[in-house]
Amino acid sequence: MILSISGVVLLGIIVFLFFKKDGLKASHALICALFGFYLAGTAIAPSITAGGASLAGMLGGIKF
Repeated sequence: MILSISGVVLLGIIVFLFFKKDGLKASHALICALFGFYLAGTAIAPSITAGGASLAGMLGGIKF
């Protein structure tokens, strides 16, 4: 678990730096995919899923 969380933190920092400095390239997209994969294995994953579902419901409820 500790290795997984430290990996998530490291990959998160790398993803942040990619977006801030260079824009997103193919190699950066691979790092982002790995970040998502490791993040899904942490204890915060259910909260992220619930937040995403809530956001999707809110956006789906907007009337134009």
